[in-house]
Amino acid sequence: MSGDIDEATATGEVAEIFAEVRQLWGVPYVSAIHRFMAAQPSLLEWSWAAVAPAFHNGVAQKAADQCAEGLDLSSIDPIPSEVLAAWDMSEADRKAVLDICASFIRVSPINMMFAGLTATLLTEPSVPTKTTIEPVDLPASLPPLPEMADLTGLPSGQNDALHLFASDMVGKPFVPGLYRMLAHWPNLMMHLAVVLPPRLADDRSVAAYDELRARIDAAVPGVRATLPPEPRYPPRPIDEAGQHFLEIIKTYRKTSPEMVVASSIIQAAIIGARNWTITHSDRNPT
Repeated sequence: MSGDIDEATATGEVAEIFAEVRQLWGVPYVSAIHRFMAAQPSLLEWSWAAVAPAFHNGVAQKAADQCAEGLDLSSIDPIPSEVLAAWDMSEADRKAVLDICASFIRVSPINMMFAGLTATLLTEPSVPTKTTIEPVDLPASLPPLPEMADLTGLPSGQNDALHLFASDMVGKPFVPGLYRMLAHWPNLMMHLAVVLPPRLADDRSVAAYDELRARIDAAVPGVRATLPPEPRYPPRPIDEAGQHFLEIIKTYRKTSPEMVVASSIIQAAIIGARNWTITHSDRNPT
């Protein structure tokens, strides 16, 4: 995504927020939505100051996790172990792919909750009645994951395959991180480029996207009600930055549910499961 802040070069308060997000989400990276917000004047700092309490006590993560529970998902044929071996994928490689998928199954609903809370604060700034709620356990940290592939450094065929999964982000193609991580296994990625897009577009997947969005939208007001009044500092972002964010999250409302569904389908194909539904253990593997 253009106009974002790279994790490796983040400094000061932005770097501190990135570190908190990694800890509270339980994943070893921050998503593009946070990197984009960090490049807008005061947007990330203001948003995090306002919504962080719901993530510090685990309420937002738990609500997001529950929203993704039990979605009815499509599937692709399991990939035989012999095929994975022929693609030079070791047991460690297979575990890495499953960990990547687990991270997106976990992080995408949390990002949707974060975006939903921020959007309501931008569009409905009135202070809600505060609801007291007990803290809950935070997600356990997932293991380190591979870096996202640099699309400009990939052979043209692989780049073209990845762009089959691209969405429009304010007039520019945006390839989600899931596919950029899986690009480290080109044979797997080329296979997925053939078999996965039809499943992501079928009625069952579309219904799962709509269901997850509806569940998040229904859960946001309850989580917002646990927040304290909006702090006076950092200041609210300028209107232009806020409106740009509202445009960006239109794409995230498309890609985040897709990450949950796609990751679950890929997990099922790797482990050979059928009739896949998302369970707590899928988001929090041991």
